[in-house]
Amino acid sequence: MDHTENITVTPKPADKEKIRKLWKIAMILGIITAIEFFLAVFMPRGILLYSVFIGLTLVKAFYIISEFMHLKYEVKSLIWSIAIPVIFLIWLIIALMAEGGSVFNINF
Repeated sequence: MDHTENITVTPKPADKEKIRKLWKIAMILGIITAIEFFLAVFMPRGILLYSVFIGLTLVKAFYIISEFMHLKYEVKSLIWSIAIPVIFLIWLIIALMAEGGSVFNINF
């Protein structure tokens, strides 16, 4: 009983379109991160900076969720079933921060 068969493994050629797409997404995420870093260093702290950070973070989250979690290619009802609870969760966090700030008379 000889188990020494000749098995040949041939790798698939690289899908250049997928690789190009991944590099494009990585570049977009890198540029957004560089913008965030630049703003963090040179922009004064305040509500404008925090709003810009939140906006840029949402853009990065969109790209990560849509491409790397493949949500971009799903049916719209699945996307909405994920997005609507997240929107309400963000609203809840903002409402809790505003109410919590009123305890200490901090204006938001």
